[in-house]
Amino acid sequence: MDTLHLLPRASPGANYTAITDYRNHCTLETCPLSQSYYAYRPSLPANALFLALFSFSLLCFLVQALLSRRFIGFTIALVCGCILEVVGYAGRIISYINPFDQNGFLVQICCLTIAPAFMAAGLYLCLSRIVNTFGRENSRIAPLSYPRIFIPCDIVSLLLQAIGGAMASIASHQNKSADNGDHIMVAGLAFQVLTLLIFMVLCADFAVKTLRRMKTMGEQALDPTYAKLRQSWSFKTFLVALALATVCIFIRSVYRVAELSAGWEGALIKNQNLFIGLEGVMVVIAVLALNAFHPGFCFREGYDMSLKKVKSKKSKRGDVEKESPSRDEAGSENAIVPDA
Repeated sequence: MDTLHLLPRASPGANYTAITDYRNHCTLETCPLSQSYYAYRPSLPANALFLALFSFSLLCFLVQALLSRRFIGFTIALVCGCILEVVGYAGRIISYINPFDQNGFLVQICCLTIAPAFMAAGLYLCLSRIVNTFGRENSRIAPLSYPRIFIPCDIVSLLLQAIGGAMASIASHQNKSADNGDHIMVAGLAFQVLTLLIFMVLCADFAVKTLRRMKTMGEQALDPTYAKLRQSWSFKTFLVALALATVCIFIRSVYRVAELSAGWEGALIKNQNLFIGLEGVMVVIAVLALNAFHPGFCFREGYDMSLKKVKSKKSKRGDVEKESPSRDEAGSENAIVPDA
């Protein structure tokens, strides 16, 4: 049959109805892959592997939440992110079967774009716990200010990406240009990159300030309540895992900004190897690192010590003070124990 060469989506003369009708009647035997939504056929082994890994990570987070019963907010964020990753890679497997199918393409581009915003929220929730563990005097801002600043920023980023994805999907189904929706998605991703960058700067600043105070003050620069927790192998490895996950999600987000900035017909979005390496691999490393060193288990010694300290104070102050805890007691309890 004669091959119809499609005009790019961004072209003002593109006949979107004709493009959609053409793709709806395409098969791998009758149309070139260059005319598909991807300009390539998504790899079945790679996408099946990512689907399996994110499904495994999702199951681990659920089991870890039931066993630890801590860091509930963290778990909800990571579970939501993993669910979107699973759905997104299912969409790419559908696209392997038929890369000309619009539904599979839209499912994967919306879900995989939004998913790491939930994961970033989980990262933000952990920093206040870390600050309390080393001592709030080492931080330029109060521990609870971290989630109060970064979670709203993450919500804004998430909403922009979700709204942009919805607009792009609706426009595509109406055979119209998805450029407006794509631009809003890019704005959400760019805001996410900026938020992550500020988060990493504050983390680095906290680490530097803590080390400087330790050089001049020794152990007095740190909260003595959590000395055992800070010395534990699990807590130290959690810090490494959190840093690794943050860097991976940041790299991935920078890549997606560059990819989607060129639109759905750009060069980056047509490069499957870059997608696998800078999207799939980066996010998999992030979630598996947090599975391996889940904060609900890595902070366990901190929970035990905080609970002992709180119970000791309560036993001394009597029943009246049990109902109305003092400011110091509330501060101690909030330092590590409450779920995030």
